[in-house]
Amino acid sequence: MIGVTRLNGTKFHINALLIETVEETPDTIITLTTGKKFIVIENSSDVIRAIRHYLRSIGVLAAIPSPADPQSEGATS
Repeated sequence: MIGVTRLNGTKFHINALLIETVEETPDTIITLTTGKKFIVIENSSDVIRAIRHYLRSIGVLAAIPSPADPQSEGATS
């Protein structure tokens, strides 16, 4: 779960695994896979940072391979 703040200042938590999109228009709109939308005061980069932190904390990002380093492609050791 990640903590976010509604426009009226109330704080709540969203299941980061259900987030489908994060848009900044200029308000930040979080859309869940269920279709439900939330407008929050945090900017999109803060929301994405919180999502990544949460995914790391539960070990999901550790299971995803990082993009290949183009300088190391084809290198042999």
